Amino acid sequence: MRTTLNIDPKLLEKVVAITGERNKGKAVDRAMDEFLRRKAVEKLLAARGKFRLHVKHEEWEEADLKVELEHKRSRRWSSPTRMSG
Repeated sequence: MRTTLNIDPKLLEKVVAITGERNKGKAVDRAMDEFLRRKAVEKLLAARGKFRLHVKHEEWEEADLKVELEHKRSRRWSSPTRMSG
């Protein structure tokens, strides 16, 4: 989706440099993804100790690996450079 935003040029330069992306839009997307991921982690950490999980560590890791694999597959198939047919 195209959006017009007023972004501090110095801040945008830093985001592009840190992400290593060549495209400013991709750099902003990556930075927003990272921001949201960190906020989710903060939320989980804040909830630590407030409830009990009855899941074995191995089950948790297996589920995490499945999610990561699905994420990689979905990114590969949704790539705009991939041709269909």
